[in-house]
Amino acid sequence: MTVSPGKTLRDLRQRKPLVHQITNYVVMNETANATLALGALPVMAHAPEEVEEMVGLASALVLNIGTLSEHWIEAMLIAGRAASERGIPVVLDPVGAGATAYRTDTARRIIDEVRVTVLRGNAGEVATLVGADAEVRGVESIASGLEPEELAREAGRQLGLVASVTGAVDHVSDGERTLAVANGDPLLAAVTGTGCISSALTGCFLAAKPEESLEAAAEALAALGVAAEDAAAGAAGPGTFHVRLYDALAALDPETLDGRARITET
Repeated sequence: MTVSPGKTLRDLRQRKPLVHQITNYVVMNETANATLALGALPVMAHAPEEVEEMVGLASALVLNIGTLSEHWIEAMLIAGRAASERGIPVVLDPVGAGATAYRTDTARRIIDEVRVTVLRGNAGEVATLVGADAEVRGVESIASGLEPEELAREAGRQLGLVASVTGAVDHVSDGERTLAVANGDPLLAAVTGTGCISSALTGCFLAAKPEESLEAAAEALAALGVAAEDAAAGAAGPGTFHVRLYDALAALDPETLDGRARITET
């Protein structure tokens, strides 16, 4: 196991990989700014007419189903298939899977037709996709029938990918090995889009470390968690925390990140 979020962050900032994101319009600005603050380059193209060409220029693809419509689904499938054919890592954020059949079916269709590298979701979303008991209200996870560690392992095993289940403690698993990430702050749950930011940053770390997707997915969550800890220090509430989060991502020091990342194998 080679877990070194600081080294990966340093490589990312040197390379400045392009991360193609087909994401929801509620958080498009947030995820683009977070990607830039970390040190990668975002592109938010979603027209079916150009996504295949665009993903060919990228080092990672992030698919986020937060605001669905048929032409967005078409674009995700076109881009996802193209990325799979070219060996470009793909992150799927199944926002709200379990809330409606449309969302659940779309997430399952993407998993079936695209070689998804990392599935990054909350416990309710991931539980829905592996057939476990779950309660999802809107886009928020209310309950899951499995413990997060067990859920991540089962999702990784059943779906043949890296499952990144975020919560108070994050769990990342490929079905065999599981990493727990204990960084973060409760204010992350008070701002819309921080889950989507974690998926965007997962794409950034995968772009810099494509051969070690389990480690890259855990490192991305640690980086966001450490930045959240810094942003929360002195924040008056969700509004100032939100603004400070971008500053904290930009200010992340690779050596400090390695020292503060709380990633353990379970």
